[in-house]
Amino acid sequence: MNETRRCSSRRAFLRLGGGLALAAAAAPLPAPAQTAAARRMNIGVVGSGKIGGAVGGRWVKAGHQVLFSSRHPEALSPLVQSLGPRAQAGSVKDAIAFGEVVLLAVPYAALPEVGREHAAALAGKFVLDACNPIAARDGDIVKEAMANGIGATSLKYLPGARLVRVFDSVGYRNFEGDPQPASGGEPIGMPLAGDDAEAVRIASALVRDTGLEPVVVSLARAMDFAPGTPLFGKALPVSELRAKLGVAQ
Repeated sequence: MNETRRCSSRRAFLRLGGGLALAAAAAPLPAPAQTAAARRMNIGVVGSGKIGGAVGGRWVKAGHQVLFSSRHPEALSPLVQSLGPRAQAGSVKDAIAFGEVVLLAVPYAALPEVGREHAAALAGKFVLDACNPIAARDGDIVKEAMANGIGATSLKYLPGARLVRVFDSVGYRNFEGDPQPASGGEPIGMPLAGDDAEAVRIASALVRDTGLEPVVVSLARAMDFAPGTPLFGKALPVSELRAKLGVAQ
């Protein structure tokens, strides 16, 4: 009698286990976690002039939420109204607090002030540095950047930022209107210099969202496309830019 009960219990357990296994097999697998580069992001733009406004506008059209900033946010109303509900305007403090990613597009001489006032808020954030040292405009900091390297100098004034040098070498007109290919039908190449792998990955995705194709080098090589170099200000087909920078596809 006891043996009969044991066999009956064992058959019931096996039936239950088989049912659970079938249910598990039939259940849909969980969706893979969305990566930072694939999802829509909150982006703060510090310096919403020609390059900040044009690049930020491309990001809005790509589906990102963008907060443009300046010392006079009210002056940005025409820009944000033209871009729709994913665009808004605010102060520099607002933009840095808002952004998972922050694009800095201010005169290079302003970086020390940005660092003094906002270093704590920028520490740990992905910072895309599009600021160029221009001798006629930026004064003594240009000598420092040229002597020590633009990447190293930017990090000095923005300690703790996960910095990438990008959007600094291709003119703003290449971000106006819809994306256009370079000669030959290829995408325009965008030099991108950084050492933080995650920051480089996110910056690369955001470059593609503007319609250009990133060409990645180390942060020390940001000087290869600095003002005064043959690559500065050039919108080259991506294959030509890779060849000039010695970067394999």
